[in-house]
Amino acid sequence: MSLSPVEGVALAEAESGKMVESGGGADVPKAKGIVGRSPGQLAWARLRRDRTAMISGAVLVLFLVVALAAPLIEMLYGIDPNERAMDRLDNHGMPLGYLGGITGEHWFGLEPNTGRDIFIRLVYGLRTSLFIAFTAAIVTAAIGIVTGILAGYLGGWWDSVITWITDLVLAMPFLIIALAVMPTMALRFYGMREEVTVTFQVTVLITIFAVFGWTSTARLVRGQVIALREREFVEAARASGAGLGHMLFRQILPNIWAPILVSFSLAVPAYITNEAALSFIGIGLSDESASFGRMIFRSLSYLQTDPAYVFFPGFAIFALVFAFNLFGDSLRDALDPKSSR
Repeated sequence: MSLSPVEGVALAEAESGKMVESGGGADVPKAKGIVGRSPGQLAWARLRRDRTAMISGAVLVLFLVVALAAPLIEMLYGIDPNERAMDRLDNHGMPLGYLGGITGEHWFGLEPNTGRDIFIRLVYGLRTSLFIAFTAAIVTAAIGIVTGILAGYLGGWWDSVITWITDLVLAMPFLIIALAVMPTMALRFYGMREEVTVTFQVTVLITIFAVFGWTSTARLVRGQVIALREREFVEAARASGAGLGHMLFRQILPNIWAPILVSFSLAVPAYITNEAALSFIGIGLSDESASFGRMIFRSLSYLQTDPAYVFFPGFAIFALVFAFNLFGDSLRDALDPKSSR
């Protein structure tokens, strides 16, 4: 049966369509979908390829699990952080045995004179340090984000006032004010004879860190917002009648989360060392509360006679801060689109 030219072309096109749909034909390429990835997915892919980030992240997860499971570890370990094993000390108050009294019952030995178990006190000291550092970092990030985004977007006298307050806080000496505030607050609320609670000490420390720590985040956010407020998507949202809250927290803030996240990851180890330093000089946490700074301070008197006592808290805070800094650097490289990693 003969076909007209029009019918022949239609039949050829139909046969070609069937071959494409069925995947047949060597000369016809199979269509493939192109899947795009968000900036967060790209950053996570870079982070997974970074061996330093994975190792430091695993160490941080281990520290966080130990801190969160401190009561469970205490129950399984069977020793209270303030329990005193005085029968394991000699007449000079030094732990019996080798390496500061390390045994199967006391994994890291005992504190000289007090007889308290070093391992369980390190577990609770880790919990205290991480709680203070994370809480202070969250509070300072919130204050810095709000003040920085207002200063950068509104400009004018808002920018002038917030910048002036930021410069004023940066000019204030942190250590001197901390030395004055901690004893004054304790004397004001507890007097000379009452014992200051750990909750009060932790609250005052977080407040001091919040007062001084928000400035770096505020300046970072302000600079990012100034660079974004004249972009096309901001102009389009403003022209559509979007309110101030929508502009700040729905349009601008999602575009500056990367530097904020890096700043947060680097602020946590800074607060850990600051808390340890203040406790070391006696204006942070008291000796009864588990703290890296207080343990290191007490261990210096036994540096020659019991070096294990200074080694364990010193190594713990070093490993914690080092892992945070390595992970923060890797996170910054992963979030940087120009990075080659």
